[in-house]
Amino acid sequence: MIPLIIITILLVIAVLGIISIYNSMVKLRNNRENAFADIDVQLNQRHDLIPQLVETVRGYMKHESDTLKALTEARAGAMQAKTLDAKIAAETKLTSALQGLKVSLEAYPDLKANQNFMQLQEEIADIENKLAASRRFFNSATKEYNNQIQTFPAALFAASFGFHRETMFDLGESRTSLNEAPNIKF
Repeated sequence: MIPLIIITILLVIAVLGIISIYNSMVKLRNNRENAFADIDVQLNQRHDLIPQLVETVRGYMKHESDTLKALTEARAGAMQAKTLDAKIAAETKLTSALQGLKVSLEAYPDLKANQNFMQLQEEIADIENKLAASRRFFNSATKEYNNQIQTFPAALFAASFGFHRETMFDLGESRTSLNEAPNIKF
């Protein structure tokens, strides 16, 4: 009788331990998803500003249609991305297209004096700063989640419960320049 009670107590403790591990993995996954939702808000604001920026710039940059076309296509791809990984890849491409636009703008001093353009640049710079902060928070949440599911004892159960390693919001080659605040020159 006593061995049966001890076995029952050990089973209850084991089940409670597994439930606790599962719940902590769910909380960390949800934190990660919430962190991406914060990024998504900033990305949508950036997507809304890009057409305005393109139209403002179009009048000045008659010879830079390839740059504007690449920016427009990158925005469309970013808006159509459905999965989190697809969104990260599309946003990296969009960020590169915005970098290309910044380089092209240096040749247009009249455009830099345009009030509408200056306001759009300020709004985009503000969004880019918020995006950088949101990316850091998202990557921190992703790191916590990945650490949880890859460490013992959670690693024993993670795969069977459908938890797997998630990717960071990596900006690829342009990472170092994007971790700095945008420098707007007029």
